[in-house]
Amino acid sequence: MTNKADFGIRLCKAMQAEGLPLRPSVLEREFNKRYWGRSVSLQAVRRWMRGEAIPSQDKLLVLAEWLKVEPQILRFGDEAVRAVRSSQQRWEELAHAERSTLDAFLRLPVAQRRVVQQVIEAFDLAYGSGGPTSKD
Repeated sequence: MTNKADFGIRLCKAMQAEGLPLRPSVLEREFNKRYWGRSVSLQAVRRWMRGEAIPSQDKLLVLAEWLKVEPQILRFGDEAVRAVRSSQQRWEELAHAERSTLDAFLRLPVAQRRVVQQVIEAFDLAYGSGGPTSKD
């Protein structure tokens, strides 16, 4: 599926979760009641629901608030949001020493960063997944 098609499915599921009929006329009317910009057409909301188009960010925020869904979940889906949060959590769990090391790495000139990166990749190859295990 495409991003647009996936968005259309998520939009329709969010409407159903709120007990709304899956009719473009309902979406058009209710959206335009809440949106302060130029009204959207029936054709535009029909395209959203069919997965042929994705609304702009300002419209997406109105939809998300109205349908009681996090905007990023409505736009990208649960899996994408979960992946981002998991990655963020890994960085938040780093110990202070590890963060200091990463900060020092980022302060290095690009040429020295490449050397450090090659050393880390060599260690990963030798001792990472599939390599010999450390007894420490």
